[in-house]
Amino acid sequence: MAHKKGGGSTRNGRDSESNRLGVKRADGQFVRSGTIVVRQRGTQFWVGNNVGIGKDHT
Repeated sequence: MAHKKGGGSTRNGRDSESNRLGVKRADGQFVRSGTIVVRQRGTQFWVGNNVGIGKDHT
């Protein structure tokens, strides 16, 4: 007979890596050309004057 019970399985132990989304520069803060201002999924914020938008809506 077995002296130890069989080790059961668990369904825990996974955690997805965070995406680091959000506002990266505050209002009125100095930025250089090419600086990421906001990281987002979809266009929650729309671009203003002299600002571009990336293919991932950055």
